[in-house]
Amino acid sequence: MERHELYISRCIQLALQGTYAAMPNPSVGAVIVHNDKIIGQGFTSPYGGSHAEPNAIASVKNQELLKESTLYVSLEPCSHFGKTPPCSDLVIEKKIPRVVIGTVDPFAKVCGRGIQKMRDAGIEVIVGVLEKECQDSNKRFFTFHNKKRPYVILKWAESADHFIAPLTRETNRPFWISNTYSKQLVHKWRSEEMAFLVGTQTVLSDNPSLTTRDWYGKDPIRIYLDRTGKIDSHYSITDHSVKTICITANPALQSSGNLIYEHADFNDTLVNQVLDILYKHNIMSVVIEGGTQTLQSFINTELWDEARIFTGDTIIGEGISAPVLTEFDKVEKHSILDNELRIVYPI
Repeated sequence: MERHELYISRCIQLALQGTYAAMPNPSVGAVIVHNDKIIGQGFTSPYGGSHAEPNAIASVKNQELLKESTLYVSLEPCSHFGKTPPCSDLVIEKKIPRVVIGTVDPFAKVCGRGIQKMRDAGIEVIVGVLEKECQDSNKRFFTFHNKKRPYVILKWAESADHFIAPLTRETNRPFWISNTYSKQLVHKWRSEEMAFLVGTQTVLSDNPSLTTRDWYGKDPIRIYLDRTGKIDSHYSITDHSVKTICITANPALQSSGNLIYEHADFNDTLVNQVLDILYKHNIMSVVIEGGTQTLQSFINTELWDEARIFTGDTIIGEGISAPVLTEFDKVEKHSILDNELRIVYPI
């Protein structure tokens, strides 16, 4: 592996350690190399904290060596004031002579400006080392800024005969197909992604709380569809414990506390409206958790980036059919005891 690629690979490894805590910022990895030896490294702190470059620079014991070093970074250093000062200004201030960048930042306030600022200061800047890999490591961030929508993950569990639930149930509690370990994995995902979305019928049938209980971590933003306002304060999702967005066509419903009502035309392309609302709320990733009608609407409009499908050994016989993916590119398979998890990516 060529030297630049070797160090950018390390930047990607570091970036992946901060992915979920950094959102809606990108998670970046930075490495400082002096005479073929790493003397400093860092990744993006949780949202609102320091970026990768100042963290890496601060880790260098002998700051004088920075003037003879190369900074490797997976994403272009920022050039604007946000919650922190511009990283490109710090690189210039520290007189680092060379910077190797994995990929340009798609965010409009940066997008090439950090690179130009450093070049104008006399710094040698190399761009595009392992570019695709660096973009993949921040696929949520790139999707959000390039496509103006969140990264969409579809998630469901289906029986061996391809149903997600029986036709009738005695109580409004979930019908479990996935096992305890699969359920815990879903709660881990809740701590990692920015939002989880369910349709009206899922709330009425399962009364989900959509909080992170079986894993340590933050709760996601909860989103649910409720065209007419069927879901009242008796349901867990309306308990105001977590920021919750209800997408409705009922003009009488007005926001209060942690429960935000966003109005949409349910007779039009609802999926596009939902994604526009999430984009407005700066939500970079969303897991669509059901039910079948909601999931299938995202599939049919081809507005999804990943599907995570659990298959159990339960036979339901007669029930609510699982969503159907018609075309996809690749599938990863994982065994979780008696469950199979397939991770599917679209063409």
